[in-house]
Amino acid sequence: MKNIQLLGLLLVVVGSFLPLVHVPIMGNWNYWKLDHYLAIACWIFAACAIFGVVNNSAKIVRFFGVLLIVLFAFTLVAVKMQSLEYFSFLPFKSWRETFAGVVKLKWGWAVEFLGAFMMVLAGNSKKVNQRTQI
Repeated sequence: MKNIQLLGLLLVVVGSFLPLVHVPIMGNWNYWKLDHYLAIACWIFAACAIFGVVNNSAKIVRFFGVLLIVLFAFTLVAVKMQSLEYFSFLPFKSWRETFAGVVKLKWGWAVEFLGAFMMVLAGNSKKVNQRTQI
């Protein structure tokens, strides 16, 4: 259980350094290049989840795993909204959507979400000790 949670945590931290968004001409961006505050929040949530792993608290790890999933979903929505806003000077909505479509999501998001889901799902199976001592 603990190993799976640590692996998920490692995937989240490593995933924040992988390419998450491709912006033409500017290249690939990781979490730090997207937004410093969101990257810091991701790392703080990961550090809090380490605290839960070290203390064998599956509830803490699961809670911060869910917070990471929410943070990643919020970041995806923010990236799409920001790319639409960036091209707001264009007169037609179809042009804005076309130009905003050139901002592509990269494979790093799969690593981020996989790690967060591993953290959430690893603590679900509880073993009950069937032995009773007299």
